Amino acid sequence: MPTISMFYGIIVALMYEDNDRHHLPHFHVRYQNFKASIAIEDGRVLAGSFPPKQLKLVEAWVELHRDELFADWELVLNGEEPFRIAPLQ
Repeated sequence: MPTISMFYGIIVALMYEDNDRHHLPHFHVRYQNFKASIAIEDGRVLAGSFPPKQLKLVEAWVELHRDELFADWELVLNGEEPFRIAPLQ
Protein backbone atom coordinates (compact mmCIF):
# COMPACT_ATOMS: atom_id res chain seq x y z
CA MET A 1 0.00 0.00 0.00
CA PRO A 2 1.96 3.04 -1.24
CA THR A 3 1.98 6.08 1.04
CA ILE A 4 1.03 9.14 -1.01
CA SER A 5 1.09 11.77 1.75
CA MET A 6 1.77 12.35 5.45
CA PHE A 7 0.78 15.28 7.64
CA TYR A 8 0.19 15.89 11.36
CA GLY A 9 0.80 12.21 12.14
CA ILE A 10 -1.74 11.08 9.50
CA ILE A 11 -0.58 8.62 6.84
CA VAL A 12 -2.48 8.55 3.54
CA ALA A 13 -2.17 5.52 1.25
CA LEU A 14 -3.74 3.96 -1.83
CA MET A 15 -4.02 0.21 -2.35
CA TYR A 16 -3.49 -1.44 -5.70
CA GLU A 17 -6.62 -3.08 -7.11
CA ASP A 18 -8.75 -2.14 -4.10
CA ASN A 19 -11.87 -1.20 -6.07
CA ASP A 20 -13.73 -4.45 -5.37
CA ARG A 21 -14.52 -3.69 -1.75
CA HIS A 22 -16.09 -0.22 -1.97
CA HIS A 23 -16.66 0.15 -5.73
CA LEU A 24 -15.77 3.83 -5.67
CA PRO A 25 -12.56 5.86 -5.58
CA HIS A 26 -11.15 5.98 -2.05
CA PHE A 27 -7.94 6.05 -0.06
CA HIS A 28 -6.85 4.81 3.34
CA VAL A 29 -5.75 6.86 6.35
CA ARG A 30 -4.00 5.84 9.54
CA TYR A 31 -3.46 7.81 12.72
CA GLN A 32 -2.14 6.16 15.87
CA ASN A 33 -4.42 3.11 16.33
CA PHE A 34 -7.15 4.41 13.99
CA LYS A 35 -7.71 3.32 10.38
CA ALA A 36 -10.35 4.35 7.87
CA SER A 37 -11.23 4.26 4.18
CA ILE A 38 -12.20 7.69 2.84
CA ALA A 39 -14.19 8.48 -0.34
CA ILE A 40 -12.33 10.80 -2.69
CA GLU A 41 -15.56 12.34 -3.97
CA ASP A 42 -16.79 13.79 -0.68
CA GLY A 43 -14.34 12.83 2.07
CA ARG A 44 -16.81 10.61 3.95
CA VAL A 45 -15.69 7.61 5.96
CA LEU A 46 -16.54 4.38 4.11
CA ALA A 47 -15.14 1.97 6.67
CA GLY A 48 -13.27 2.12 9.96
CA SER A 49 -13.14 5.03 12.37
CA PHE A 50 -11.07 8.17 12.72
CA PRO A 51 -10.80 10.87 15.41
CA PRO A 52 -12.97 13.91 14.58
CA LYS A 53 -10.12 16.45 14.71
CA GLN A 54 -7.92 14.42 12.36
CA LEU A 55 -10.87 13.66 10.09
CA LYS A 56 -11.41 17.41 9.64
CA LEU A 57 -7.78 17.73 8.56
CA VAL A 58 -8.22 14.89 6.07
CA GLU A 59 -11.41 16.48 4.70
CA ALA A 60 -9.57 19.80 4.19
CA TRP A 61 -6.72 17.98 2.44
CA VAL A 62 -9.18 16.18 0.14
CA GLU A 63 -10.74 19.52 -0.87
CA LEU A 64 -7.31 20.82 -1.88
CA HIS A 65 -6.14 17.70 -3.71
CA ARG A 66 -9.25 15.97 -5.10
CA ASP A 67 -8.08 16.08 -8.74
CA GLU A 68 -4.70 14.62 -7.81
CA LEU A 69 -6.39 11.88 -5.78
CA PHE A 70 -8.60 10.90 -8.72
CA ALA A 71 -5.51 10.82 -10.98
CA ASP A 72 -3.68 8.60 -8.49
CA TRP A 73 -6.75 6.35 -8.21
CA GLU A 74 -6.63 5.76 -11.97
CA LEU A 75 -2.94 4.93 -11.78
CA VAL A 76 -3.35 2.29 -9.07
CA LEU A 77 -6.31 0.72 -10.89
CA ASN A 78 -3.91 0.16 -13.76
CA GLY A 79 -1.27 -1.28 -11.43
CA GLU A 80 0.93 1.78 -11.66
CA GLU A 81 2.70 3.60 -8.85
CA PRO A 82 0.74 6.68 -7.62
CA PHE A 83 2.34 10.10 -7.32
CA ARG A 84 3.01 11.65 -3.93
CA ILE A 85 0.64 14.46 -3.00
CA ALA A 86 1.67 17.53 -0.99
CA PRO A 87 0.79 17.39 2.70
CA LEU A 88 -1.62 19.73 4.45
CA GLN A 89 0.33 22.72 5.73
